[in-house]
Amino acid sequence: MRSRFSWFNATAITLGFAFLYIPILLLVIYSFNESKLVTVWGGWSTKWYGSLLENQSLKDAAWVTIRVAFLSATVATALGTLAAITLVRLGRFPGRTLFSGMIFAPLVMPEVITGLSLLLLFVALDLDRGFWTITIAHITFTMCFAAVVVQARLADFDKSVEEAAMDLGATPVNTFFQVTLPIIAPSVISAWLLSFTLSLDDLVIASFTTGPGATTLPMKIYSQVRLGVTPEINAISTILIGIVTLGVLIAAYFSKRSAEREDQERRRAFGAVG
Repeated sequence: MRSRFSWFNATAITLGFAFLYIPILLLVIYSFNESKLVTVWGGWSTKWYGSLLENQSLKDAAWVTIRVAFLSATVATALGTLAAITLVRLGRFPGRTLFSGMIFAPLVMPEVITGLSLLLLFVALDLDRGFWTITIAHITFTMCFAAVVVQARLADFDKSVEEAAMDLGATPVNTFFQVTLPIIAPSVISAWLLSFTLSLDDLVIASFTTGPGATTLPMKIYSQVRLGVTPEINAISTILIGIVTLGVLIAAYFSKRSAEREDQERRRAFGAVG
């Protein structure tokens, strides 16, 4: 049944998108403001982006954020892929409910609870909080998102391709790396990009698990905003918005590519049967 167009639906959608995106658009526009006063328009200028290059504290925070995001996304994607394979391929093994619950708990758990529990864990283990504790924390809460993305692809995976490879003499390990992984690669890349994006803009969990010398960019922005918004904050926030948007677009591209590849595989299978 097709839904009918109505002015009420159009108005509701317009107001919803305006509520979400007009503040972001204003932030981007005022990042090019000539004036030092963020509420007074003084003409177009890119000088605040240039001044970011001279702000060593922001550059240090950005470098920490990128390193944490890269490492946590890589490890989380690897662990999430293994978890997805376990859930899809091993069937109803003993402890499956507990295992899946532990994997997907961070999806529904408030970030404050996750951050506090990790903080208590690090204190109990007597670990010095810093770069590595933030990385471990980000691996913990991004792994579940990676597992969801890869699991969705494996659920519709055609196992006959793997069976054909093993019938030709390939070992299970070779089958995975030469057959399975190339087919699910777009989903794995999408999972990595999603994990990278989530780690990039995390504030709450990083605030609980950070230590001296490991200030991330969102934490740095938040600490400066408490003293007042500056044009430099608008500029660095615009750069973050651009990076996150690019990551989402690339992930969407790979997801679409994965769906197209799956459709081609089904057509070939139907053609072979016909």
